[in-house]
Amino acid sequence: MTATDTPETRYVAYYRVSTERQGNSGLGLEAQRAAVRAFVKRPELIAGEFTEIESGKRNDREQLRLAIAAAKEQGARLVIAKLDRLSRNAGFIFALRDSGV
Repeated sequence: MTATDTPETRYVAYYRVSTERQGNSGLGLEAQRAAVRAFVKRPELIAGEFTEIESGKRNDREQLRLAIAAAKEQGARLVIAKLDRLSRNAGFIFALRDSGV
């Protein structure tokens, strides 16, 4: 949790794998879900989950866009299992952090 989170902070989860093979195996996605659930602790605080099979090099991913929009709409925090699941572009990551989600 960050300094501004409370015990009732809601979360929107974003999961991503790079290839269809990873997505079909479920292993990468299940590990991400487990990490998010271990962090959040109370599943009812997860207000939405978005999953994508797409390269991390692209920042214009549809499910990521929807996850960000849902987090903003609900006043929730965007939560990811690992930073590399979000993006490989540091500028993009910092811009997202500064957006308040």
